[in-house]
Amino acid sequence: MLYDVRTYTCRAGTLKKHLSLYAESGFDIQRRHLGEPLAYLQTETGNVNSYTHIWVYENAADREQRRATLQRDPEWLDYLKESAQAGYLLSQETRLMVPTPFFKP
Repeated sequence: MLYDVRTYTCRAGTLKKHLSLYAESGFDIQRRHLGEPLAYLQTETGNVNSYTHIWVYENAADREQRRATLQRDPEWLDYLKESAQAGYLLSQETRLMVPTPFFKP
C-alpha cells in the first residue's frame, strides 16, 4: 500500500470558497480516476486555513498510472484552470507514505 497524503493551505478566509469550488467541479472527476479517498479532512485546530486528503494506491506504479489518466482528463484540466484563477491556494505538501511493518490496513 502507498498512501498519498496531501495538505493544502488556502489564503485566510478562502477555505470554504475553495472547498466549495472543489466539491462542485473537482471531486467527482478526481474520484473517477483515483477511486475513493481514505480521508478528506478539514483542520479543526492549528492552521485552520488548511485541509488534508489521503488517497490509497497499490504501489507507485498504480499511483503513477491513475494520476497520469487524471492529468489527461479535459474536465480536470478545466477545474485546475478555474482553481488557479480563483487564487485560493497558497501551498501544497505531498507525502507518500507506507504502513509500518506492524500495521496491517
